[in-house]
Amino acid sequence: MNAKRYSEEQIMTVLKDAESGIKVPELCRKYGMSEPTYYNWKAKYSGMTVSDVRRLKALEEENRKLKRIVADQTLDILALKEINAKNW
Repeated sequence: MNAKRYSEEQIMTVLKDAESGIKVPELCRKYGMSEPTYYNWKAKYSGMTVSDVRRLKALEEENRKLKRIVADQTLDILALKEINAKNW
């Protein structure tokens, strides 16, 4: 299955088209996406502007990086505790 990446503008265009009265199955055929994708976008992005969506994606990426850093530090701490626990 091909995973397409939609830009923030495309996502907002799809949501605005749906608000204007175009039916969901027609939108999905027009933009080549599944209905669950539309409903996920609607749940996540409804009521936002393009700049809000960009900011949200940037914050999610930053959060992902910070979580990776914390996980790496936790592994380092656990390894050091294990080394220190051994009787030399």
